[in-house]
Amino acid sequence: MKKLQQLTKEINDLTLKLEQEYPELYRYLDENPATIPAIDHPELTVNTFSDYLDSLKALLQTYIETHKSNNLEN
Repeated sequence: MKKLQQLTKEINDLTLKLEQEYPELYRYLDENPATIPAIDHPELTVNTFSDYLDSLKALLQTYIETHKSNNLEN
């Protein structure tokens, strides 16, 4: 399993990529349910960070696939 430091770096790198290459996606990150804890004092674990990284990757992958197919249709 990845260490917290490595996960944090990957999250930062991916967030920077979204900001620079996909600004239309970046503005919605604050609305991502993975960033809004449902409890007052969430426990931040390696699993929490790993899940968040996975959600960012899935968001980007879905966006790329959706827009690639839309561009092929036009």
